[in-house]
Amino acid sequence: MTSPLAQDLADFSTRLLSQDLDQRLQSVVAAYAGQRIVFSTSLGAEDQLVTEVIARLKLPIDIFTLETGRLFAETLSLLDETEQHYNIHIQRFRPDPQALKAYVDHYGLNGFYDSIELRKQCCGIRKVEPLNRALSGADIWITGLRQQQSAFRQNLDFLQQDRDRQLIKFNPLLDWTQEQLWQTLKARQVPVNPLHNKGYPSIGCEPCTRAIKPGEDERAGRWWWENPQQSQQECGLHVAQPCSNNEGNQNDTKANP
Repeated sequence: MTSPLAQDLADFSTRLLSQDLDQRLQSVVAAYAGQRIVFSTSLGAEDQLVTEVIARLKLPIDIFTLETGRLFAETLSLLDETEQHYNIHIQRFRPDPQALKAYVDHYGLNGFYDSIELRKQCCGIRKVEPLNRALSGADIWITGLRQQQSAFRQNLDFLQQDRDRQLIKFNPLLDWTQEQLWQTLKARQVPVNPLHNKGYPSIGCEPCTRAIKPGEDERAGRWWWENPQQSQQECGLHVAQPCSNNEGNQNDTKANP
């Protein structure tokens, strides 16, 4: 895929602001017709809502998840339930077994508790490398990111160029509040992880996730033993910096929003 101008993405993002979720997804599918669009789901509340729209509108979007080997049993059960509920297939991507074995042999199964660097290495093996495989050949990557989730995510936009992976990242729920999200999930009777009702707004691998306390950030339960100012409470999937609005090749092709 040839990269569009960053200003084109900014203009498209502005138009998406006035659209509802269905319209946003339909607009991107239409604008990038003929290109490969994928959606990564962690089975979290946001991702479940996006999955519902994709399935209901029968959009030509491939759905995949990262089966890290350390997920909650509730998450794995929800994965099967979601496929059956919407009659869809969610492709699983798993860690490279040799890389995983080398890490565990050297640092232990829970070596990620020892330092931020070791935790990021574990995330790299269990999540980032499988994600890169899943995104190979994709042109558009849809996520369930919201600005309200963390301070780091407040600077995101609806459409951004992921320069590292050479694709466009689309965040259709970016401006949604948690209240808006849950009202819609309940109204549409979308299946969700039962852990959400036990104080887990953000759910990742079991040993790296705890319930949050009242008043804490939505992602405070992720890598809870780390200093959030040092780790950004991110695993590495969404830390690539997007192009600024003055970047881009003047000869690049454009979408047709």
